[in-house]
Amino acid sequence: MTAVLAAAALLLTAGCSSDEEAPPRKDAAASSAGAAAPSSPAGKAEETPPAKGSVTVVRTVATGLASPWGLAPVGDGDLLVSSRDEATITRIDGQTGKKTELGEVPGVAAEGEGGLLGIALSPDFASDHMIYAYFTSASDNRIVRMLYTERKPAGEQLGAPDTVFRGIPKGVVHNGGRIAFGPDRMLYAGTGESGDTGLSQDKESLGGKILRMTPDGEPAPGNPFPGSPVYSYGHRNVQGLAWDREQRLFASEFGQNTWDELNAVAPGDNYGWPEAEGHADEGGFHNPVAQWSTEDASPSGIAYAEGSVWMAGLRGERLWRIPLKGTEASAEPQAFLEGEYGRLRTVVAAGGDRLWLVTSNTDGRGDPEREDDRVLELRVS
Repeated sequence: MTAVLAAAALLLTAGCSSDEEAPPRKDAAASSAGAAAPSSPAGKAEETPPAKGSVTVVRTVATGLASPWGLAPVGDGDLLVSSRDEATITRIDGQTGKKTELGEVPGVAAEGEGGLLGIALSPDFASDHMIYAYFTSASDNRIVRMLYTERKPAGEQLGAPDTVFRGIPKGVVHNGGRIAFGPDRMLYAGTGESGDTGLSQDKESLGGKILRMTPDGEPAPGNPFPGSPVYSYGHRNVQGLAWDREQRLFASEFGQNTWDELNAVAPGDNYGWPEAEGHADEGGFHNPVAQWSTEDASPSGIAYAEGSVWMAGLRGERLWRIPLKGTEASAEPQAFLEGEYGRLRTVVAAGGDRLWLVTSNTDGRGDPEREDDRVLELRVS
Protein backbone atom coordinates (compact mmCIF):
# COMPACT_ATOMS: atom_id res chain seq x y z
CA MET A 1 0.00 0.00 0.00
CA THR A 2 1.35 3.43 -0.92
CA ALA A 3 1.51 5.94 1.86
CA VAL A 4 3.28 8.99 0.42
CA LEU A 5 2.76 12.00 2.64
CA ALA A 6 3.03 15.66 1.77
CA ALA A 7 5.34 17.17 4.37
CA ALA A 8 3.23 20.27 4.67
CA ALA A 9 0.32 18.17 5.89
CA LEU A 10 2.18 16.59 8.75
CA LEU A 11 1.24 17.53 12.30
CA LEU A 12 3.86 16.18 14.64
CA THR A 13 2.89 16.71 18.24
CA ALA A 14 2.94 14.43 21.26
CA GLY A 15 -0.68 13.64 20.59
CA CYS A 16 0.00 12.25 17.12
CA SER A 17 2.77 9.90 18.15
CA SER A 18 1.80 6.35 17.30
CA ASP A 19 2.57 5.37 20.90
CA GLU A 20 -0.26 7.59 22.18
CA GLU A 21 -3.74 6.26 22.84
CA ALA A 22 -5.21 7.63 19.64
CA PRO A 23 -8.76 6.88 18.41
CA PRO A 24 -8.96 3.56 16.54
CA ARG A 25 -8.36 3.78 12.81
CA LYS A 26 -9.71 1.64 10.01
CA ASP A 27 -6.40 0.89 8.33
CA ALA A 28 -5.98 -2.44 6.60
CA ALA A 29 -4.17 -5.28 8.30
CA ALA A 30 -0.39 -5.47 8.13
CA SER A 31 1.18 -6.32 4.82
CA SER A 32 4.64 -7.53 3.95
CA ALA A 33 6.88 -5.93 1.39
CA GLY A 34 10.20 -7.16 0.10
CA ALA A 35 13.05 -4.72 0.73
CA ALA A 36 16.26 -4.33 -1.19
CA ALA A 37 19.06 -4.75 1.35
CA PRO A 38 22.46 -6.37 1.67
CA SER A 39 22.35 -9.85 0.17
CA SER A 40 23.53 -13.05 1.81
CA PRO A 41 27.14 -14.10 1.37
CA ALA A 42 27.57 -15.77 -2.00
CA GLY A 43 26.97 -19.48 -2.14
CA LYS A 44 25.48 -19.69 1.32
CA ALA A 45 22.05 -21.29 1.45
CA GLU A 46 19.70 -20.03 4.13
CA GLU A 47 16.97 -22.02 5.76
CA THR A 48 13.53 -20.46 5.69
CA PRO A 49 11.74 -20.78 9.04
CA PRO A 50 8.23 -22.25 9.21
CA ALA A 51 5.42 -19.89 8.32
CA LYS A 52 3.93 -20.32 11.79
CA GLY A 53 5.83 -20.20 15.06
CA SER A 54 5.14 -20.43 18.75
CA VAL A 55 5.80 -18.57 22.00
CA THR A 56 5.84 -20.08 25.49
CA VAL A 57 6.33 -17.97 28.61
CA VAL A 58 8.84 -20.07 30.55
CA ARG A 59 8.90 -17.93 33.69
CA THR A 60 8.76 -14.46 35.17
CA VAL A 61 12.35 -13.47 35.89
CA ALA A 62 11.70 -10.27 37.85
CA THR A 63 8.85 -7.98 38.89
CA GLY A 64 8.40 -4.52 40.39
CA LEU A 65 10.52 -2.59 37.87
CA ALA A 66 9.86 1.14 37.40
CA SER A 67 9.73 2.42 33.80
CA PRO A 68 12.22 -0.16 32.45
CA TRP A 69 13.62 0.61 29.01
CA GLY A 70 16.95 -0.98 28.10
CA LEU A 71 18.19 -4.49 28.91
CA ALA A 72 21.68 -5.98 28.62
CA PRO A 73 22.56 -9.59 29.55
CA VAL A 74 25.74 -9.66 31.63
CA GLY A 75 26.81 -13.09 30.43
CA ASP A 76 26.38 -15.17 33.59
CA GLY A 77 22.59 -15.27 33.33
CA ASP A 78 22.12 -11.94 35.10
CA LEU A 79 20.58 -8.90 33.42
CA LEU A 80 21.08 -5.15 33.60
CA VAL A 81 17.96 -3.02 33.20
CA SER A 82 17.73 0.77 32.86
CA SER A 83 14.89 2.86 34.31
CA ARG A 84 13.84 5.68 32.01
CA ASP A 85 12.32 7.92 34.67
CA GLU A 86 14.47 7.07 37.70
CA ALA A 87 17.73 7.16 35.70
CA THR A 88 19.02 4.05 37.47
CA ILE A 89 20.59 0.81 36.28
CA THR A 90 19.65 -2.34 38.17
CA ARG A 91 21.17 -5.82 38.07
CA ILE A 92 18.71 -8.71 38.15
CA ASP A 93 19.82 -12.11 39.35
CA GLY A 94 18.80 -14.43 36.51
CA GLN A 95 17.94 -17.26 38.90
CA THR A 96 16.29 -15.57 41.88
CA GLY A 97 15.07 -12.29 40.38
CA LYS A 98 16.80 -10.35 43.16
CA LYS A 99 17.38 -6.71 42.18
CA THR A 100 20.54 -4.76 43.05
CA GLU A 101 20.79 -1.11 42.06
CA LEU A 102 24.15 -0.24 40.53
CA GLY A 103 23.54 3.47 40.80
CA GLU A 104 21.92 6.52 39.27
CA VAL A 105 23.21 8.02 36.03
CA PRO A 106 23.82 11.74 36.58
CA GLY A 107 22.68 14.31 34.05
CA VAL A 108 19.51 12.54 32.93
CA ALA A 109 16.53 14.86 32.31
CA ALA A 110 13.52 12.56 32.10
CA GLU A 111 10.53 14.14 30.37
CA GLY A 112 7.90 12.63 28.11
CA GLU A 113 9.55 9.87 26.07
CA GLY A 114 13.02 11.00 27.13
CA GLY A 115 15.19 9.83 30.02
CA LEU A 116 17.62 6.97 30.53
CA LEU A 117 16.92 4.79 27.50
CA GLY A 118 19.06 2.08 25.87
CA ILE A 119 22.07 0.40 27.44
CA ALA A 120 24.76 -1.84 25.98
CA LEU A 121 27.89 -3.57 27.23
CA SER A 122 31.29 -2.85 25.74
CA PRO A 123 32.50 -5.58 23.33
CA ASP A 124 35.36 -5.96 25.84
CA PHE A 125 33.13 -5.88 28.91
CA ALA A 126 34.87 -8.91 30.46
CA SER A 127 38.06 -6.86 30.72
CA ASP A 128 37.03 -3.17 30.69
CA HIS A 129 33.68 -3.44 32.60
CA MET A 130 32.19 -0.53 30.62
CA ILE A 131 28.43 0.05 30.35
CA TYR A 132 27.21 2.35 27.57
CA ALA A 133 23.97 4.30 27.99
CA TYR A 134 21.87 6.56 25.74
CA PHE A 135 20.02 9.28 27.64
CA THR A 136 18.22 12.59 27.38
CA SER A 137 20.03 15.47 29.05
CA ALA A 138 18.87 19.06 29.56
CA SER A 139 20.21 19.99 26.12
CA ASP A 140 20.38 16.89 23.92
CA ASN A 141 20.39 13.11 23.66
CA ARG A 142 23.84 11.64 24.22
CA ILE A 143 25.75 8.42 24.73
CA VAL A 144 28.02 7.90 27.74
CA ARG A 145 30.04 5.03 29.14
CA MET A 146 30.56 4.19 32.80
CA LEU A 147 32.87 1.86 34.66
CA TYR A 148 30.96 -0.85 36.55
CA THR A 149 32.69 -1.93 39.76
CA GLU A 150 30.72 -4.81 41.22
CA ARG A 151 32.72 -5.01 44.46
CA LYS A 152 31.53 -1.57 45.56
CA PRO A 153 28.37 -1.19 47.70
CA ALA A 154 25.00 -1.28 45.96
CA GLY A 155 24.09 2.14 44.61
CA GLU A 156 27.76 3.12 44.23
CA GLN A 157 28.88 0.73 41.50
CA LEU A 158 28.71 3.12 38.53
CA GLY A 159 31.66 5.37 37.76
CA ALA A 160 31.30 8.92 36.50
CA PRO A 161 29.89 9.00 32.96
CA ASP A 162 32.31 9.69 30.14
CA THR A 163 30.47 11.27 27.21
CA VAL A 164 31.45 9.55 23.98
CA PHE A 165 28.83 11.15 21.71
CA ARG A 166 26.57 14.19 22.08
CA GLY A 167 24.33 16.51 20.10
CA ILE A 168 21.48 14.17 19.12
CA PRO A 169 18.30 16.29 18.98
CA LYS A 170 15.95 15.86 21.97
CA GLY A 171 12.22 16.37 22.35
CA VAL A 172 9.28 15.43 24.51
CA VAL A 173 8.66 12.75 21.85
CA HIS A 174 10.72 10.79 19.30
CA ASN A 175 14.05 10.49 21.08
CA GLY A 176 14.95 7.09 19.62
CA GLY A 177 17.28 5.58 22.20
CA ARG A 178 18.28 2.05 21.27
CA ILE A 179 22.02 1.34 21.20
CA ALA A 180 23.82 -1.90 20.36
CA PHE A 181 27.26 -3.10 19.38
CA GLY A 182 27.16 -4.85 16.03
CA PRO A 183 29.05 -7.93 14.83
CA ASP A 184 31.70 -5.47 13.56
CA ARG A 185 32.22 -4.21 17.15
CA MET A 186 30.98 -0.77 16.13
CA LEU A 187 28.36 1.09 18.19
CA TYR A 188 24.99 1.67 16.50
CA ALA A 189 22.32 4.09 17.75
CA GLY A 190 18.72 4.61 16.63
CA THR A 191 17.61 8.24 16.91
CA GLY A 192 14.33 10.10 16.48
CA GLU A 193 13.55 13.39 14.77
CA SER A 194 12.32 14.86 18.09
CA GLY A 195 9.10 16.09 16.46
CA ASP A 196 10.89 18.11 13.76
CA THR A 197 10.21 16.19 10.55
CA GLY A 198 12.75 18.16 8.53
CA LEU A 199 15.64 16.58 10.42
CA SER A 200 15.08 13.10 8.99
CA GLN A 201 16.04 14.02 5.42
CA ASP A 202 18.88 16.33 6.50
CA LYS A 203 22.05 14.23 6.36
CA GLU A 204 23.85 16.91 8.41
CA SER A 205 21.46 16.34 11.33
CA LEU A 206 21.73 13.46 13.80
CA GLY A 207 17.94 13.25 14.20
CA GLY A 208 15.89 10.55 12.46
CA LYS A 209 18.93 8.42 11.72
CA ILE A 210 20.74 5.21 12.46
CA LEU A 211 24.26 6.16 13.55
CA ARG A 212 27.39 3.98 13.41
CA MET A 213 30.46 4.91 15.39
CA THR A 214 33.54 3.50 17.06
CA PRO A 215 33.38 2.67 20.78
CA ASP A 216 35.02 6.08 21.35
CA GLY A 217 32.25 7.89 19.48
CA GLU A 218 34.08 8.65 16.22
CA PRO A 219 32.47 8.06 12.80
CA ALA A 220 33.08 4.39 12.03
CA PRO A 221 35.41 3.40 9.20
CA GLY A 222 33.48 2.54 6.04
CA ASN A 223 30.43 4.68 6.82
CA PRO A 224 28.56 5.75 3.66
CA PHE A 225 29.07 9.50 4.21
CA PRO A 226 32.77 10.25 4.83
CA GLY A 227 33.47 11.82 8.21
CA SER A 228 29.87 11.34 9.36
CA PRO A 229 28.37 8.89 11.87
CA VAL A 230 25.18 8.70 9.76
CA TYR A 231 24.59 5.16 8.52
CA SER A 232 21.01 5.50 7.19
CA TYR A 233 18.48 8.33 7.17
CA GLY A 234 14.84 9.20 6.55
CA HIS A 235 13.73 7.59 9.82
CA ARG A 236 11.04 8.89 12.18
CA ASN A 237 11.82 7.19 15.50
CA VAL A 238 14.05 4.10 15.68
CA GLN A 239 13.88 2.08 18.92
CA GLY A 240 14.86 -1.41 17.77
CA LEU A 241 18.13 -2.78 16.35
CA ALA A 242 19.08 -6.42 15.71
CA TRP A 243 21.29 -8.49 13.40
CA ASP A 244 20.46 -11.82 11.81
CA ARG A 245 22.88 -14.77 11.53
CA GLU A 246 24.26 -13.30 8.30
CA GLN A 247 25.11 -10.04 10.12
CA ARG A 248 22.40 -8.04 8.36
CA LEU A 249 20.93 -5.19 10.37
CA PHE A 250 17.19 -4.77 10.97
CA ALA A 251 15.45 -1.84 12.67
CA SER A 252 11.93 -1.10 13.91
CA GLU A 253 10.37 2.29 13.40
CA PHE A 254 7.32 4.15 14.71
CA GLY A 255 4.97 5.50 12.08
CA GLN A 256 2.78 8.54 12.64
CA ASN A 257 -0.85 7.59 12.10
CA THR A 258 -0.80 4.90 9.43
CA TRP A 259 2.16 2.49 9.18
CA ASP A 260 4.78 1.23 11.61
CA GLU A 261 7.74 -0.51 9.98
CA LEU A 262 10.37 -3.20 10.21
CA ASN A 263 13.28 -2.28 7.95
CA ALA A 264 16.32 -4.07 6.59
CA VAL A 265 19.03 -1.45 6.90
CA ALA A 266 21.48 -0.78 4.09
CA PRO A 267 24.26 1.81 4.50
CA GLY A 268 23.44 5.17 2.96
CA ASP A 269 19.83 4.35 2.15
CA ASN A 270 16.89 6.71 2.61
CA TYR A 271 13.88 5.25 4.46
CA GLY A 272 11.45 7.94 3.40
CA TRP A 273 10.20 9.91 6.40
CA PRO A 274 8.49 12.37 6.18
CA GLU A 275 7.89 11.91 2.46
CA ALA A 276 6.72 8.33 2.90
CA GLU A 277 5.22 6.31 5.74
CA GLY A 278 5.29 2.59 5.05
CA HIS A 279 5.61 1.10 1.57
CA ALA A 280 6.07 3.68 -1.20
CA ASP A 281 6.07 3.04 -4.93
CA GLU A 282 7.97 6.18 -5.85
CA GLY A 283 10.71 8.46 -4.58
CA GLY A 284 13.53 5.92 -4.46
CA PHE A 285 12.94 5.15 -0.80
CA HIS A 286 13.91 1.85 0.80
CA ASN A 287 10.67 -0.05 1.43
CA PRO A 288 10.04 -1.88 4.71
CA VAL A 289 10.25 -5.63 5.17
CA ALA A 290 6.82 -5.47 6.82
CA GLN A 291 4.38 -2.82 8.01
CA TRP A 292 1.57 -2.61 10.56
CA SER A 293 -1.23 -0.22 11.36
CA THR A 294 -0.08 1.85 14.33
CA GLU A 295 -2.69 0.50 16.78
CA ASP A 296 -1.35 -3.01 16.16
CA ALA A 297 2.30 -2.27 16.89
CA SER A 298 4.04 0.97 17.93
CA PRO A 299 7.25 -1.05 17.89
CA SER A 300 10.16 -0.60 20.26
CA GLY A 301 12.78 -3.32 20.76
CA ILE A 302 13.52 -6.17 18.35
CA ALA A 303 15.60 -9.35 18.54
CA TYR A 304 16.58 -12.11 16.13
CA ALA A 305 16.07 -15.80 17.02
CA GLU A 306 15.12 -19.01 15.22
CA GLY A 307 15.11 -17.44 11.76
CA SER A 308 12.72 -14.63 12.67
CA VAL A 309 12.77 -11.07 13.93
CA TRP A 310 10.74 -10.67 17.14
CA MET A 311 9.29 -7.19 17.67
CA ALA A 312 7.85 -5.77 20.90
CA GLY A 313 4.70 -3.65 20.54
CA LEU A 314 3.77 -0.85 22.94
CA ARG A 315 0.34 0.38 21.90
CA GLY A 316 -0.23 -2.96 20.16
CA GLU A 317 0.48 -4.87 23.41
CA ARG A 318 1.78 -7.90 21.54
CA LEU A 319 4.95 -9.62 20.35
CA TRP A 320 5.29 -9.92 16.60
CA ARG A 321 7.15 -12.72 14.81
CA ILE A 322 8.42 -11.87 11.33
CA PRO A 323 9.92 -14.98 9.63
CA LEU A 324 12.66 -14.09 7.18
CA LYS A 325 14.04 -15.30 3.89
CA GLY A 326 17.07 -13.09 3.43
CA THR A 327 15.82 -9.55 3.89
CA GLU A 328 12.21 -10.31 2.98
CA ALA A 329 9.40 -11.61 5.12
CA SER A 330 8.89 -15.25 4.17
CA ALA A 331 5.33 -15.32 5.57
CA GLU A 332 2.82 -12.96 7.14
CA PRO A 333 3.83 -11.58 10.55
CA GLN A 334 2.27 -13.48 13.46
CA ALA A 335 1.18 -11.93 16.78
CA PHE A 336 1.63 -13.47 20.24
CA LEU A 337 0.79 -12.52 23.85
CA GLU A 338 -1.82 -10.05 22.63
CA GLY A 339 -3.03 -8.04 25.64
CA GLU A 340 -1.65 -10.59 28.11
CA TYR A 341 1.15 -8.49 29.59
CA GLY A 342 0.24 -5.00 28.43
CA ARG A 343 2.74 -2.79 26.69
CA LEU A 344 5.95 -4.48 25.55
CA ARG A 345 9.12 -2.37 25.38
CA THR A 346 12.25 -4.47 24.89
CA VAL A 347 13.06 -7.94 23.58
CA VAL A 348 16.59 -9.37 23.65
CA ALA A 349 18.00 -12.66 22.37
CA ALA A 350 18.95 -14.99 25.24
CA GLY A 351 20.63 -17.67 23.11
CA GLY A 352 19.11 -20.50 21.07
CA ASP A 353 15.33 -20.45 21.21
CA ARG A 354 15.11 -18.12 24.24
CA LEU A 355 14.25 -14.42 24.53
CA TRP A 356 14.10 -11.88 27.34
CA LEU A 357 10.98 -9.67 27.18
CA VAL A 358 10.47 -6.43 29.16
CA THR A 359 7.02 -4.91 29.76
CA SER A 360 6.36 -1.16 29.84
CA ASN A 361 3.20 -0.46 31.82
CA THR A 362 4.67 2.03 34.31
CA ASP A 363 5.79 4.52 31.65
CA GLY A 364 2.75 6.78 32.10
CA ARG A 365 0.80 5.34 29.16
CA GLY A 366 0.04 1.86 30.44
CA ASP A 367 -2.34 0.35 32.96
CA PRO A 368 0.05 -1.31 35.43
CA GLU A 369 -0.90 -4.40 37.39
CA ARG A 370 0.41 -5.23 40.84
CA GLU A 371 3.67 -6.89 39.69
CA ASP A 372 4.49 -4.51 36.85
CA ASP A 373 6.83 -3.93 35.29
CA ARG A 374 8.42 -7.33 34.72
CA VAL A 375 10.99 -9.30 32.75
CA LEU A 376 9.86 -12.58 31.18
CA GLU A 377 11.81 -15.48 29.73
CA LEU A 378 10.29 -16.88 26.52
CA ARG A 379 10.86 -19.99 24.43
CA VAL A 380 10.12 -19.37 20.76
CA SER A 381 10.07 -21.18 17.45
